[in-house]
Amino acid sequence: MRPVLLDNPKGAGTTRHMTARILIVDDDPHIRDVVRIALSSDEFETREAANGHAALTHIGRENIDLVVLDIGMPQMDGFECCKAIRASSNVPVLFLTAQDDEVDRVLGFQLGADDFVAKPFSPRELVLRIKAILARGKTEADLVLSHGDLTLDAPGHVCRLGNETISLTATEFSVLEVLLKSPHQVFERGQLIDGVYGHNTTLSGRTLDSHIRNIRAKAAEVGCADIIATIHGVGLKLGTCRI
Repeated sequence: MRPVLLDNPKGAGTTRHMTARILIVDDDPHIRDVVRIALSSDEFETREAANGHAALTHIGRENIDLVVLDIGMPQMDGFECCKAIRASSNVPVLFLTAQDDEVDRVLGFQLGADDFVAKPFSPRELVLRIKAILARGKTEADLVLSHGDLTLDAPGHVCRLGNETISLTATEFSVLEVLLKSPHQVFERGQLIDGVYGHNTTLSGRTLDSHIRNIRAKAAEVGCADIIATIHGVGLKLGTCRI
């Protein structure tokens, strides 16, 4: 049985949230129980799946707000499942990984993951990470930002470059949203991480860099080579965003 650090997530945060439905995908029933109890204690609604195929069935027939997805599952592992999810949905995905492996993280972010939590994990931290991801998806109802050929429609979670729509994960969308709100500002990596994830995060610059690479690659596919500019020795800023 894989180890889990047990603690009580109750009171992990004071911000109230609308009830969100979280899909827990892990072949270990003990892990599913720990995650379900932690989320239920914070008034989240949960669904469970023991493998990737069952997870896809849930996503196809229910409104799922976030997926907690184990990487090391038989038959269809977490990476394959995430790839299948991304083929039809932008639902946020948080990976559970048995080790803090940079290769796993890079591949996961390339496939569209929003965050990682390594086992053994603290249920309280997991709940906080889930809340942070969901909070990034909540924006002002009339917020539409634009710069150059880039338009970000926050209420509809739609990103357009010229006449082309590019598909972004919740975190990638938030990165662009922070940059678009201050299009002429150069952000140090720490500032950008705070803007996307909030203060007191434990996330590293490598995690942010993975999301930046994904955004650049998606923009390049529709002919935009400078969506995010690197100012060497200083930080990152929005590019000209021209096709």
